[in-house]
Amino acid sequence: MSFENIIKKLSAFVAAFIVFFIAAGMYLSWKGFVMQPDGKIVLVKQAQASILDNSADEDISTPLAKNIALSLPKGPILGSAKAPLTLYEFSSFGCSHCADFHLNTLPKLEQDYIKQGKLKVIFVNFPLERKSMQGALIAKCIPSEHYYDFVKTAFKNQREWYFSSNSEKVFADYAALNGLSREKAAECLRNDDNAKDIIDIRQQAMDKLKISGTPSFLLISNNDREVIYGVPNYEALQKLLDKKLTPTKN
Repeated sequence: MSFENIIKKLSAFVAAFIVFFIAAGMYLSWKGFVMQPDGKIVLVKQAQASILDNSADEDISTPLAKNIALSLPKGPILGSAKAPLTLYEFSSFGCSHCADFHLNTLPKLEQDYIKQGKLKVIFVNFPLERKSMQGALIAKCIPSEHYYDFVKTAFKNQREWYFSSNSEKVFADYAALNGLSREKAAECLRNDDNAKDIIDIRQQAMDKLKISGTPSFLLISNNDREVIYGVPNYEALQKLLDKKLTPTKN
């Protein structure tokens, strides 16, 4: 083969390689993601995943139009199934603000609302990158009575698995502490149906709830549905919940 033919074939290969990555980038962008230089895929506008700069006197929620149809995700419930308020927590295991909410704010909600039967919380996996997806896949298989213990363990030890070269093994160790064998955990990591379910729920949240970062929340009370983007000031969250729990005067 002549040097000229080698150059042509090499050029064609490089051109095809570039086209592939441009197409992949366009697809990810359309889905609301970007690929970082290290190969991780994260959400566009991930900066929205932050502590909201608000006071107790400010509105923290955005009403959701009543004509938007939702297929609400099902999962283990934290609290009483009969609680009048439902808070869906869209969260990624690798998100530091999600960990802050789950380890610091959620215990306050448990004390003030969940244990009193006023509020129930449903954790919804919204993974932003590969390792968080691993945790989400294993979480799908955790027995319901240990589910929130596993979630808490994953957030409490976030740095351990996030910077581990073998995060799958670390998650499997957490699973073994919460009712799921390491063998079953390995199977869960290869469960395509569960992966599709997680991705479909995440895509619905992006398309219909306009969630582009974590944590975000969907609060349901009677016929009202409201979205909270980011971690709110706890006093402001209390004000919102108390308002929803107060009977409306005719």
